[in-house]
Amino acid sequence: MGGSALALGGIAVAGTLALGAAMVGGAGAVSQRVAAAADAAALAAADAVSGAVPVNADPCTLAGRVSAAHGAALEDCRIEGLVVRVRVSAAYAGFPAVAASRAGPPELSAGDG
Repeated sequence: MGGSALALGGIAVAGTLALGAAMVGGAGAVSQRVAAAADAAALAAADAVSGAVPVNADPCTLAGRVSAAHGAALEDCRIEGLVVRVRVSAAYAGFPAVAASRAGPPELSAGDG
């Protein structure tokens, strides 16, 4: 009888650890997907702002479509000249995964003319 209880306890611990590992792995995958969505959305909007890609839509609308295609929602989109900053999110197991990205010409550092 005691051996059966020990075996069931071991199975329960192993199952809990496996479930925890699967949750951590899934959260990591969602985090990477959201980061990719933010990068793609910012790049698409920056291309539209610069005129490199002619589109009939507002650059932030385009960013929203791109992030939605990656399974994320556009939370914020700001255009400052040729620079676009976006923030996107997606949920995993009820928890939000958020990523931000910037696209446009490089920022000048203090030593650059």
